[in-house]
Amino acid sequence: MMAMLTAGKRTILLLSRCSKSFLTAIEESRAKAFNHYGTIGITCNFNQSVKLISDSSIVKQLLKRNDKRRSNAIPISCFHTQLEINKNREHNIDPYKLLEDELKYIYVDIRQEISRATTHQELHKMASYYLDGQGKAFRPMVTILMAKALNCHTLNANQSTATAQRQIAMVAEMIHTASLVHDDVIDQSFARRGKPSVNVLWNHKQLAQAGDYILAVASMLLARLKHDEVTLIISQVLTDLVQGEFMQLVATESENDRFAHYYTKTYRKTASLIANSLKAVGVVSGADTRMVQLSYQYGRNIGLAFQLLDDLLDFVSSSEEIGKPVAVDLKLGLATAPVLFASEEFPELNPMIRRHFRGPGDVERAYELVHQSQGLEETRFLVRRHCHEAQRLASRLDDSPYQKGLIVVTDLLLNRMK
Repeated sequence: MMAMLTAGKRTILLLSRCSKSFLTAIEESRAKAFNHYGTIGITCNFNQSVKLISDSSIVKQLLKRNDKRRSNAIPISCFHTQLEINKNREHNIDPYKLLEDELKYIYVDIRQEISRATTHQELHKMASYYLDGQGKAFRPMVTILMAKALNCHTLNANQSTATAQRQIAMVAEMIHTASLVHDDVIDQSFARRGKPSVNVLWNHKQLAQAGDYILAVASMLLARLKHDEVTLIISQVLTDLVQGEFMQLVATESENDRFAHYYTKTYRKTASLIANSLKAVGVVSGADTRMVQLSYQYGRNIGLAFQLLDDLLDFVSSSEEIGKPVAVDLKLGLATAPVLFASEEFPELNPMIRRHFRGPGDVERAYELVHQSQGLEETRFLVRRHCHEAQRLASRLDDSPYQKGLIVVTDLLLNRMK
């Protein structure tokens, strides 16, 4: 218990140093939404409520007891107990089974879109390689789940609305798949989803074009919606993806800016797609601005938790469990949350981070130090906080099986940490 509290406090202290630049880089255009929900940065409650706020000159850490605005926060000590209560209350809803009809043929429909736009068989084969239906379809699932929850909330059961929302989910998965192809070209990976990665099978010039082709087909599908606001929202995703990749290629050298850099990059590369896809289906549902922003914030928290968890599993899972090599980020020279937290305890990591773990024995030593530190527990703490915030946001929607499913999604993420 004390270890968890200590990890939480250390996490908040580190976040407080990066919170202002994080908000400026990621959320400048959405600051009003943050203020509306009363959450700027990360909020935590462990007997004391912690809120990070930003003023014109510096981010201050304020510790307040019994903060009424955060009275519904779940203390760390009872977090897992509360999750079990949620599961029992929600009758163990399985979001994938709940959306079985919507998800059953989603990869088939995407492959048809891929096939329809080309007569080049090899291009079709490359573009469809990761669309074989063997993925978790996490992004389409969350997108359609939010769409249906909002449709229930707004009493909008129009079939054309549901069809447009499903197409947005397809576009989201296509953008994600294109990013996987491009990432494999850049990272030189050799396995993904338990099978050889695309760059093992095809040359890089071909794959770069295949990734672009997937984006082009996704753009055509998006254009057929004839919804300007949705087009603008999804276009932001593409902008964020490119900027996030550039941030990953050019890491900051300043120790004080590293976590802000990492968090901004994580939002742009992972969370933006989920957040803006959910925002787009919210717009299509006809929900008011408040509910559209709620859907965006839910997606943002889920997206950040998803990537933080992925970075955690890179240190604690086997290749067989996650379907790809472990410690791959260290081998790529990337310092993720566990490493950045560990560097607070072990300054020996700082020169390794600066030289991108390219020195003799750097990867092995960094891996060892992360496991000796509180870095893994602090990352788990951060995943829990984002999941808790997502739960809180989902609870504001009207009661429906889909609203309950949005809460259960956070359980699915948290159960991966066990």
